[in-house]
Amino acid sequence: MYYERSLQDVWLEASRQFPVLLLTGPRQVGKTTFLQHLCGTDRTYVTLDDPNARALAADDPGLFLSRFEPPLLIDEIQYAPGLLPYIKMAVDSQHKTGQFWLTGSQQFLAMKGVSESLAGRVGILQMLGFSTAEKRRQDLTLPPFLPTLTALASRLRHARRTSLKSLYQDLWMGRYPAILSGTNRNRELYYSSYVQTYLQRDVRDLTQVGDQIAYSKFIVACAARTGQLLNLSEIARDVGISVPTAKNWLSILQASFQIHLLQPYSTNVTKRLIKTPKLYFLDTGLCSYLTEWSSPGTLEAGAMSEAIFETYVFTEILKSYWHRGRQPACFYYRDKDGREIDLLLEQDGTLYPIEIKKTTLPKKEAIQAFSALGRLRPNVGAGAVICMTERMFPLDEKNTALPVNIL
Repeated sequence: MYYERSLQDVWLEASRQFPVLLLTGPRQVGKTTFLQHLCGTDRTYVTLDDPNARALAADDPGLFLSRFEPPLLIDEIQYAPGLLPYIKMAVDSQHKTGQFWLTGSQQFLAMKGVSESLAGRVGILQMLGFSTAEKRRQDLTLPPFLPTLTALASRLRHARRTSLKSLYQDLWMGRYPAILSGTNRNRELYYSSYVQTYLQRDVRDLTQVGDQIAYSKFIVACAARTGQLLNLSEIARDVGISVPTAKNWLSILQASFQIHLLQPYSTNVTKRLIKTPKLYFLDTGLCSYLTEWSSPGTLEAGAMSEAIFETYVFTEILKSYWHRGRQPACFYYRDKDGREIDLLLEQDGTLYPIEIKKTTLPKKEAIQAFSALGRLRPNVGAGAVICMTERMFPLDEKNTALPVNIL
């Protein structure tokens, strides 16, 4: 069963503009399935997970491209960075768009080679697990999320009422296609296999991690802190490693698209802003598995309930941009006076503040910190509190409570 992805029309349009396209994202989110669906029989497919293809690409990239002629889909390009200069020569000689489609599951290696070899010739797009719209097979051309009445109108038309129980069932299961499509019905086995594969392949390929047991503990320690300010010293102490090692291992989690570090909003107007990033896991199901919540009910009632809810909202907003080929300018706000805003979206010089609360009836106190933005930026747009309310309602003349199902 194939699920359409929001990125489809964006990808095809980009393929008409660039000779090379690169799709990045974590393993098993459907990158290959998506591209194979789009190319049908018109494009040759080769995966560098195949040891023979990988050896040929590494040892004789010229022969590789002679054997596999474009239009070509190459899976896991990070395994053969030596191919990239030859791809550059091929596209420069042919002057055709859409010749090479590439995928990569390791951000830093793939991006480093691409930026050095294919500058100006490649379009780069990101994909995560299913968004809510993709999971429900709703309108996949919705614009990226903004809390303005105009932007929300189309989302409200497609919003479906959701209960607390069904929402946490969704968060506990996660958004990997194999689970949602029913290909893998055993959640525990799927995630344990995913983690083991991740340790044996991505971690091994990205860097030499001498102690995989300690690294496994490090992943769990990060998962337990999703939605929190990053404190590497605390994580290092809990795992029993040095801070430099923790910093290195954190970069591995970023490189393999397991986490996202949300940077704080900064300005020259004030120096009283917190400068530590906020850590988010990019799939709530994997995060819940790593932190050993045995059921949706225990997750909803447990100590991580609010953090998982916030993680879900953040990742859905991120997908609304990435899956439409956009890079969001997003931050969080926190100053030394303790005022905090969960998420800031910036567009066309305007800041849009967003609070995330697991409540059915947010109070005006939830938006008090929004007033702090006035002294930093003259243009502050509509704000929102995304919560468990059943319907949208105003909190004041500028800010609105939004149901989580609007995402």
